[in-house]
Amino acid sequence: MAKLLADDGVIFISIDDREQVLLRMICNEIFGENNFLAQFVWQKRTSPDMRKLVSTAHEYVCAYCKDISYLPNAISKVALSEEDAENYKNPDNDPRGPWASSDFTAQGFRPNQMYEIITPGGARYTPPEGHCWKNVESEFIKQRDEGRMWFGADGKGIPRRKTYLSEREGKNVWTWWDNKGVGHSQEATKEIGKIFGTPTAFDYPKPVRLIQRIIQIATRKDSIVLDSFAGSGTTAQAVLNMNKHDGGCRRIILVEMGDYADSITAERVKRVINGYGEGKNAVAGTGGNFSFYDLGEPLLVGDCLNEAVAPEKIREYIWFMETKQPYAPPIGDNPYYLGKHNSTGYYFYYEPQRVTVLDYAFLSTITEKADGTVIYADRCSISEDKLAKMGITFKKIPRDISRL
Repeated sequence: MAKLLADDGVIFISIDDREQVLLRMICNEIFGENNFLAQFVWQKRTSPDMRKLVSTAHEYVCAYCKDISYLPNAISKVALSEEDAENYKNPDNDPRGPWASSDFTAQGFRPNQMYEIITPGGARYTPPEGHCWKNVESEFIKQRDEGRMWFGADGKGIPRRKTYLSEREGKNVWTWWDNKGVGHSQEATKEIGKIFGTPTAFDYPKPVRLIQRIIQIATRKDSIVLDSFAGSGTTAQAVLNMNKHDGGCRRIILVEMGDYADSITAERVKRVINGYGEGKNAVAGTGGNFSFYDLGEPLLVGDCLNEAVAPEKIREYIWFMETKQPYAPPIGDNPYYLGKHNSTGYYFYYEPQRVTVLDYAFLSTITEKADGTVIYADRCSISEDKLAKMGITFKKIPRDISRL
């Protein structure tokens, strides 16, 4: 997983109390302890389980950065909720719109922040003991003249600084995720029930709002999201919802090895895209599209190429690993020629039923011009010095085939 993350990528792993300690140890080894971001606590239940003497109310979402130095690009602030917005009022008809006030004092003593403030109503204030004002006097005067300070309805209150709803980008990320903000297990079960008509379609799904929180803080509108344990497909629904909400074009890759990948995971994605439910319970589709693929035969079996895999599929793989470009069969008579990329010609000299040898007889069949040549074969009968003089790189099958 670490290799698949972008430099500013973040991995989020849902885990319970029993396994979180071991998970942290494994992730510290893979990602490095310095790249640990946070262990978010998700309140998954709304009430205690009366069947248990000690009832678990939470799970964890453990997060690591690929590189913690990219954190400002990797994580965004949490979007303000409707409840947050309700805390902003406009009692003085400020043209900037609704605002909330905050304390204008700071702890400590700074001589240039220890001035007297005279309010519009004539009241006089100095910082309380052990505190100073948050800004120097010139900055305070600037904010006051811009109408960004609040002195109470009568103009005699202790100064407070205004923060405007229109200027808020969000709020800083907190590690406590209560079920009021990100959903709970019962909510997730109901979501599955609405989509499939039965709440028993999938055991222990995650609520969409939980995954939407992760998508909102950890992606941009053009990000690629990978869920390697897709389960019921909650991540897909969360991404599709986010794209519909903010006009994004996030792409998603789901991986699921369970036998329900087609009947549950993919089916959920299809219904979310097209819409589901009937009558007053109908939910409009998010739009979008997706493709479904079954995992094919493994390319390598032990130290040998899998002969059950068609040679053309192996050629596609070799080309992609060399060039990171999609494969297009080249025009020509040489069946072993893969194509040219960045002035280098590539050949995959492979036959399932016999050993191939890079020799002068094979070189005589090469007619394509290139500055350099890479040739895959089982063996090579030409010395490295002579190959180097001819600008040829030999790669042994299967030893030198790169693995994902």
